[in-house]
Amino acid sequence: MLDRDEDILKAAEDWQKAGRGVALATVVDTWGSAPRPAGSSLVINDEGTFLGSVSGGCVEGAVVTEAMDVIASGKPKMLEFGVADETAWNVGLSCGGTIRVFVEKVG
Repeated sequence: MLDRDEDILKAAEDWQKAGRGVALATVVDTWGSAPRPAGSSLVINDEGTFLGSVSGGCVEGAVVTEAMDVIASGKPKMLEFGVADETAWNVGLSCGGTIRVFVEKVG
């Protein structure tokens, strides 16, 4: 997994130059215990390949799925992930915190 910002942005640039659709997901806000700090990024291409991390793995799959929609539509999305008693075993943060992730199409 590449986790340096310059590696993630380089991958986005390379994929775009190769004709791939690309989205960038960025943690914009955290509350409580969060696995990754604000500013953490994940880059996704239209084949579902991704690099980086916005959650240490606990919600990456959901972010990739939403990013595929963003690539197709061109419309950005603000996602929020957290944990509540009734959703503790669904997609969410087992650490008990909340994160907000902004997903936008690159290019």
